Amino acid sequence: MNILVVDDDPELRQSLAEVLKDAGHEITVAADGRAAMAELAATTFDTVLSDVQLPGVDGLTLLRTVRQQAPLTDFILMTAHANLGDAIAALKQGAADYLTKPFDLDELLHQIGRIDSARSTRRELTEARRALALRPPVNRIIGRSAQMAKVQTRVEMIAHSDAAVLVTGETGTGKELVAQLLHARSPRAGKPFVAVNCAAFPETLIEAELFGFERGAFTGAVNKREGRFRAADGGTLFLDEIAELPLSAQAKLLRVLQDGIVEPLGTDTAVNVDVRLISATHRNLREHVAKGSFREDLYYRINVLDVTLPPLRDREGDLPLLIAFFLDGFAETDAQGVRRTPTLSSDAYAALSAYAFPGNVRELDHAIERAVVLAGRGEITLDHLPAIIAEAAPGGRVASPRPGASSIEPEGFVMPLVAAAHQFEEAHLRRAIAATGGKRVKAAELLGISRKSLWEKMRTYDLEAAVPKLQA
Repeated sequence: MNILVVDDDPELRQSLAEVLKDAGHEITVAADGRAAMAELAATTFDTVLSDVQLPGVDGLTLLRTVRQQAPLTDFILMTAHANLGDAIAALKQGAADYLTKPFDLDELLHQIGRIDSARSTRRELTEARRALALRPPVNRIIGRSAQMAKVQTRVEMIAHSDAAVLVTGETGTGKELVAQLLHARSPRAGKPFVAVNCAAFPETLIEAELFGFERGAFTGAVNKREGRFRAADGGTLFLDEIAELPLSAQAKLLRVLQDGIVEPLGTDTAVNVDVRLISATHRNLREHVAKGSFREDLYYRINVLDVTLPPLRDREGDLPLLIAFFLDGFAETDAQGVRRTPTLSSDAYAALSAYAFPGNVRELDHAIERAVVLAGRGEITLDHLPAIIAEAAPGGRVASPRPGASSIEPEGFVMPLVAAAHQFEEAHLRRAIAATGGKRVKAAELLGISRKSLWEKMRTYDLEAAVPKLQA
């Protein structure tokens, strides 16, 4: 992202800039509010990170300026404990978040990462809607197992209803694909399909995103916005990760479902909407109801009909179809006009078949994409698969042993030098991450490399998936 850092402390300003640059962002710095105003007049930033107490123009004034001039720019306020009231006021005025000094750099990187992810999600949703508008939805649910046959039958049975549907299943099982298929098979197929990831928006923005707002409804609301419910009028609204919806938004959502009307922020005017709601979650909503984090009345409203997706490990016979499908997606046509699909070695195929895929179909998709890139135009072998998958290969051979695991090779086997170097590097990275409790900033310092280099190596070796409890 393009980030503006504003702080009158030169040491802190430089430290923040270096950390964010190491994380791969483009950084501009300003020593006071007036300098920041000049930068904002010349450039549109993705995010502004600003102290509250600034010479000339304070941080809250800066926030109000950003909200008016660049409403799509996210804003993080830095404040001392004594100024916590300012931080709360900033959230009400549209700040994405705040940091209380002194703060841990991991906390900053977590917030920046969350904002980056949310911005990416919004871009992806926009692109997805455009793509859906250009071509009719197709059934991308692939599988011939008994479990997936039941899912297909269930979808066909309930698609023509207008009743709300709750789609449940582990992360990566394809819940949005089911929602798209329900829409495509329904009488609403010619109308909009609008998807919202409830976890991608901060609590201060989710209500405006769903229900819309009038011009002037809050600071920064310079243009009227219809909201996702009105955008989906006549069609289908898909709320992914609905368990992450804050209680205040849950109450308003319940009213919309009961009355069929929305009230945009900043007005008492009720607008009728005709929307079929499909929700999805990988959480146990009954447990959330019991804990009081999810409304029981809303739970019954969204769970009139249900679809449960099985994990990939329980879908016997589906893995070969999925592997073929993902490989075919990387097929290329050569100079002679022949379409060539990437191929798998027998040991790579065996490792994929033996692995449990806790990340389900999404993890398989990413593993195939990684392998295709690393293999170039050649055959995909064990060395091209993520280490945690290669370790599942039958016969005891591993591409990269986990810390503490045996690295004994079959007699007479000599690993290529490059593969051996990669094996050592990944094992060493795992040890550093484990030694620091998953703190990536501390792991980078321990290894003597930049944070950016560490993250690039983690992506190379797919350590995000292999070490799911890493802290941001």
